[in-house]
Amino acid sequence: GAFSGKDPSKVDRSAAYMARYIAKNIVAADLADVCEVQLSYAIGVAEPISVNVKTEGTAKIPEHQIEKLIREHFPLTPAGIIKYLNLKRPIYRQTAAHGHFGRTGAAFTWEKTNVAPKLKAAARKAG
Repeated sequence: GAFSGKDPSKVDRSAAYMARYIAKNIVAADLADVCEVQLSYAIGVAEPISVNVKTEGTAKIPEHQIEKLIREHFPLTPAGIIKYLNLKRPIYRQTAAHGHFGRTGAAFTWEKTNVAPKLKAAARKAG
């Protein structure tokens, strides 16, 4: 689905932001050179029914281990995502002109890589 016109309670928008945030942190943690994260939800089920990671063969650890780290370090329920990324602020007008991704500034919380050090440490500990 599209993002515009949807409030953050719709996973079309909030889960896409979280998937971007997770993927950026995985790459920043040097767990992979390329990362795509897919989160799939079912109506009436808070947790995603699927967390899929694709690294195009660039993963430094097994992809199933990356998926485990995602579930351990990121809130994946709609309410958890909204709170974690602070999505109830009036920030969406800014996304209308220049897109949702690849932006700078504090408003775009899904562009931060602040979890990368924790992911890197957890991967080292597990590996």
